[in-house]
Amino acid sequence: MNEDQSSKEELQKRHYVLLNELQNMARELPGKFQQRLPYDLLSSLAKALLDGTAFEIVKGLEEVQHLEEKSLFTQRLKMINDHKSQRHEMKKKHKELLMANQNKPHNLPLLVSQVERERETQERRFEEEMKRRDVKIILELDQKLMDQQSMLEKAGVPGFYVTNNRHDVRLQMYLLEFIVRLAAEDQGM
Repeated sequence: MNEDQSSKEELQKRHYVLLNELQNMARELPGKFQQRLPYDLLSSLAKALLDGTAFEIVKGLEEVQHLEEKSLFTQRLKMINDHKSQRHEMKKKHKELLMANQNKPHNLPLLVSQVERERETQERRFEEEMKRRDVKIILELDQKLMDQQSMLEKAGVPGFYVTNNRHDVRLQMYLLEFIVRLAAEDQGM
């Protein structure tokens, strides 16, 4: 019985410390976000952090996100390098074409015009491909955000729910930052 009481007191003390830390962190935020973090939400978040599960979930989500971002960056970089290579090949082809027709000055204006049209067409294609890639990346990141929100909501972490409202998302980002900071402090103890 005494051990149970001691354990409850220890949990209560830990809850108070976490709540105090969360309140201090909330004070660092711009006023419009401080107003959206009432005592009840911070207290519930502190309670949800007591067993450490939320810390582990956030750490796992962070690792997955880093891997995903790295993969998307690598895909984009590959496309940039492919475009660079194709530009180089076309430039080489055009140079050879112009050199081969150097003895036919009457054809040069036509060839120069053709070369310029091909180059412009290629650049437009590259621009469209890059735009499509970037839109795809944004959509994948948006989906990753919703997956993370859903997972945190299902895990019962207060303040998290699926939304694409930019103010709600920003507030959730602050909450994640708080959790990461508290996890780092927790490991430092």
